[in-house]
Amino acid sequence: MCHAVKRLFWGMGVSAAVVELDEDPRWEEIDRALARLLGGTPVPVMFIGGKLVGTMDRVMAAHIDGTLVSLLKEAGAFWL
Repeated sequence: MCHAVKRLFWGMGVSAAVVELDEDPRWEEIDRALARLLGGTPVPVMFIGGKLVGTMDRVMAAHIDGTLVSLLKEAGAFWL
């Protein structure tokens, strides 16, 4: 799932900062905090412009309904 979101963003020309949770020594603490915020298993979870968007299903829904582009523009995430 992480790969699909990365490909979506890169395909849109988005300059994304990717944090691989499993590579962070505090991954368990971060995972628990995100689970509390989202009410369940959160990985992968996306933040855009420092704002929590949610899990992949929310990002894909925003992409389908056309709101993802405006979120990314507001965050200055496009590099093209």
